[in-house]
Amino acid sequence: MAASGLFKTVLYTVNNLLQQHKYKTALAVVKGFRNGAVYGAKIRAPHALVMTFLFRSGSLREKFRAIAQATYTHSRNLACFVFTYKGLQALQQRLQGKQLQSHSFLAACVGGWLVFGENNNINSQINMYLLSRILFALSRLAVEKGFIPQPKKDPFPLFATLVWGIVLWLFEYHPHTLQPSLQSSMNYLYHDSNTWHDISDFLIYNKPKAK
Repeated sequence: MAASGLFKTVLYTVNNLLQQHKYKTALAVVKGFRNGAVYGAKIRAPHALVMTFLFRSGSLREKFRAIAQATYTHSRNLACFVFTYKGLQALQQRLQGKQLQSHSFLAACVGGWLVFGENNNINSQINMYLLSRILFALSRLAVEKGFIPQPKKDPFPLFATLVWGIVLWLFEYHPHTLQPSLQSSMNYLYHDSNTWHDISDFLIYNKPKAK
């Protein structure tokens, strides 16, 4: 009973604290850290699971260790970035007394340098993912602001043509320039399909099972 009463008291105190407007900015930073950790784990865990079992060799224990490590790194980095970004945004707003567009840019630049500036596989994937999105977004923004004219026809077919033409040319003749995970995927699709020995590794398996 005493433990139950103590738990209810603590829960009431915490809930009361969360309702205090004066702590909202700081609490938003903390929740941002929480959301970053959860979202990073949700995004990375299934991706790491699939890629590891498709392309990584080694024992089952080594595979699960690699999945856990990739998930932890993605979750930690995203949590730290959100914490840094929201914290620096709040600090700038407090110092200048108002919110400016530059606050978002500068806070994200610092967070990007501190958290995603290390050149590793996880950060490389995240940064390249964002690069493709911001190129699209900047193109749309340029049209909206009148810096470039509105295309008379949908440019997406041309975009798809160039993307696939360039990536397959790079894969066939300069594969070392592509990210390892992309190389593995393309090897599976375009090169592994050139080799088989019988029906087992033609339709059932990609490669014959080791005897």
